[in-house]
Amino acid sequence: MKTKKITFSALLIAVGVFTGNLIYIPVGISKCFPVQHSINVLAATLLGPYYSVAIAFCISLLRNVLGTGSLLAFPGSMIGAFLAATLYKKGHKLIHAVLGEVIGTGIIGALIAFPIAKFILGKKVAALFFVAPFSISTIGGSIIGYLILKALDRKTVITNN
Repeated sequence: MKTKKITFSALLIAVGVFTGNLIYIPVGISKCFPVQHSINVLAATLLGPYYSVAIAFCISLLRNVLGTGSLLAFPGSMIGAFLAATLYKKGHKLIHAVLGEVIGTGIIGALIAFPIAKFILGKKVAALFFVAPFSISTIGGSIIGYLILKALDRKTVITNN
C-alpha cells in the first residue's frame, strides 16, 4: 500500500509541476494556481494529511526551483492541504475536504502570505490583499477536485470510508 501511495504522490507532484507552467492566474506578485487546490483535495481524501502536505510542499519547492512559482505558494498550499486532510479524516465527507482547502488556503494561507510578501519579498501590500485571489483560486480548484472525486466514486474506483 505504501508503494501505491508514493507512486500516486509522485504522479500528483508531476501534474502539479507541469501544469504550473500552463494554468495559473497572475495576481501581482502571486500566481494563483487552481490545479494545486484540486490536487490538495484529491490528496487529502485519498492519501491523508502527511502525504497531502508533502505533495503540496514538493510542488511548491519544484515550481520555485524551476522559476514558475513564488514563495507565497508554500503557506497557502501546505495549510490548505493539511486542513483539507484533517477535516476529511474527522468527518469522512468530501465537502469537509473542500471546506478545509478553501479555509486553509483562501483565508489562513492568504493571511500568512502577507508577512512573507512584506518582510521577505519586500512588497508593499495590504494584509488582506491575497484573500480574494487566493479564495477565488481555491474555490475553483477545490470544486474541480470535488467533481473528480464524485466521478470516480460513481465509477466505484474509490470509496469514501
